[in-house]
Amino acid sequence: MNDNRDELFYQALDLLKGLIAIPRISRDENKAADLLEDFMHRQCGDKAQVTRHGNNILAVPAAAPRTGLPTLLLNSHIDTVKPSAGWTLDPFTPTVDETRNRLYGLGSNDAGASLVSLAVTFIHFLHTGMPSSCNPIFLASCEEEVSGRGGMEMMVPLLPHIDKALVGEPTGMRPAIAEKGLMVLDCEVHGVSGHAARDEGVNAIYKALPAISAMRSLRFPVESEMLGPVKISVTQVEAGTQHNVVPDLCKFVADVRTTDAYSNIETLDMIKQAVPDVDIKARSTRLNPSSISPDDQLVARFAMLGLEPFGSPTLSDQALMPWPSLKAGPGDSARSHSSDEYIGLDELREAIDTYIAILK
Repeated sequence: MNDNRDELFYQALDLLKGLIAIPRISRDENKAADLLEDFMHRQCGDKAQVTRHGNNILAVPAAAPRTGLPTLLLNSHIDTVKPSAGWTLDPFTPTVDETRNRLYGLGSNDAGASLVSLAVTFIHFLHTGMPSSCNPIFLASCEEEVSGRGGMEMMVPLLPHIDKALVGEPTGMRPAIAEKGLMVLDCEVHGVSGHAARDEGVNAIYKALPAISAMRSLRFPVESEMLGPVKISVTQVEAGTQHNVVPDLCKFVADVRTTDAYSNIETLDMIKQAVPDVDIKARSTRLNPSSISPDDQLVARFAMLGLEPFGSPTLSDQALMPWPSLKAGPGDSARSHSSDEYIGLDELREAIDTYIAILK
């Protein structure tokens, strides 16, 4: 394959149209994985070993890694969320609007355009010679939208040595060098029941109110330079059995967006210390914040193209990666999970050019 950007663009566009036409809701990506697996086998030929693990597609160059260069994982996800009720187009019919130069379809922006751009970038270097900056490998992962255990979490121990990762998500090609993690906390405050008409009992709701206020205003000693403070939002409250009974239990749920200043475990411990009268259980601590040094060579390559780094509040497969990582890809995060989702055709073309320039 020659350095033909038009050919790469049309390969990526055709692949993206094919993926849009196949419903690939999280945990039901098998037919889309079939399409991508076939594409990678055909395009890589004998220059890479393409393997499938569940609905994850991995491609590793057949040649041995070059000594002295970092191994860079190129990753994006296959799956999508369910289409919302507001679609005016068929979400599973790839529709090109020639006037607006857009491709409409579910998952076109999040993260189909990133996925196909990274795929053809990897294939480009297989056939024109590996980049001088890294040893790339490619992984299309599944279950990203639900942080499922059959996707990136399953793949991490199966991958060869990785030094860092470039994750394709819609960022306008700006590098997100830090990303918030997530914990969901189930919280309980206990009181003593009694008759509401008499001065009896200890109202669990009243005990919960100052605890909720304390969690809302909680600030930690160290604040992330890129992500700012940890954000704690109480999103659900449940208490009481009937109007004339003082409730002895108040339950509430807190959504905690963690930062790279602390691990999820450290954040959880500090929250517990701040509200000792609340019984707190985290549903999971596995979705950790992530980051990469702003001085990393990969970040510098984006900066050389005028693409400035930022911190991202949204979650991706980075949360399950044990290596330094950044995310960058075509499209706009605001379009993700929206009705009549689209990707600009110019965005797709520019993403391929940018990825090649970054790796070269």
